[in-house]
Amino acid sequence: MPLAEAKLLTVPEVMAALRLGRCKVYDLIRSGELESVKVGRARRVPADAVDAFIDNLREEAA
Repeated sequence: MPLAEAKLLTVPEVMAALRLGRCKVYDLIRSGELESVKVGRARRVPADAVDAFIDNLREEAA
């Protein structure tokens, strides 16, 4: 499934999409800046949460 169609992204997919490191992505999740969910033992980020995070960055920069 292409990344654009995925509803839940893995941390490595989020890392690639945002061009951030693993620790930074987990820091964003821990701080609540980036929404995530647990599926069993796995951590997943809803695709729209990535868009919301980017939108929030744009609003803060304006």
